[in-house]
Amino acid sequence: MTTLANSLSDFLAAHPSAALVEVSSAKGSTPREKGAWMLVAPRRIFGTIGGGQLEYMAIDKARQMLRTPTFRKMGTVILDIPLGPEIGQCCGGRVGLSVRMVDRIVTRDLTTAAAAQDAARPTAYIFGGGHVGRALAASLRLLPLRPIVVETRAEELKDLPDGVEARLTPVPEEVVRNAPAGSAFLILTHDHALDFLIVSEALRRDDAAYVGMIGSKSKKATFKSWYLKNANGTERAFSRLVSPIGGDGLRDKRPSVIAALAAAEVMTALALHQAKANMQPATA
Repeated sequence: MTTLANSLSDFLAAHPSAALVEVSSAKGSTPREKGAWMLVAPRRIFGTIGGGQLEYMAIDKARQMLRTPTFRKMGTVILDIPLGPEIGQCCGGRVGLSVRMVDRIVTRDLTTAAAAQDAARPTAYIFGGGHVGRALAASLRLLPLRPIVVETRAEELKDLPDGVEARLTPVPEEVVRNAPAGSAFLILTHDHALDFLIVSEALRRDDAAYVGMIGSKSKKATFKSWYLKNANGTERAFSRLVSPIGGDGLRDKRPSVIAALAAAEVMTALALHQAKANMQPATA
């Protein structure tokens, strides 16, 4: 599985001479926040500090420094850049950048931070490896998530996109029960009855960030009737269900379109869930 830590290690191994560019301060409207960083090698870059003219200037300055024999002895160089017409940007803010040579300490700190970021990624469970499931997996793997495709059919787990985990199980509802708090559940299996069972289990998780089911208004209505009568469900829990995933604003049913819209839903739901979690008072 491709992770930030693995990608970072591969880049550093391939480019032993590189500079770390980090946003040391951000005032007003800026492309990225304090702490954002990128690595600049003579011919490649890793990460971003926001793009645009600011980033081009930072890359050029870092490469100038890499060509300077005394760069390793210079320590950290601080740049103070106003984001105004003079550099071709109209953000109006001001950014401080620190530039320094990547050494053992920088490598250790970046690798540790990347591993921590990987570990903190929320998990998105995709139940069903059909056309839409695969399109969702391909979209979600590009985001700061851990996508897992869950299937009861082994053949549907073959040739998944890189960066996507596979989970074969005859009892997919157990995956829901054992999922970490803050997970997203996207249900789109080949069987409506199985969809209903998994959704019912997911709605029992008050700590789920997102519960979505593919389908139509009639499928949602059928599920609601079954859920309230046969699964001891409540109106309150049912209200948390997103169905159809991706919304019904577009009539385009192509898997890639549904996946793009659903991915945006998931990221929004995860952000709201995290914001609510941050607002909770600390307990002793």
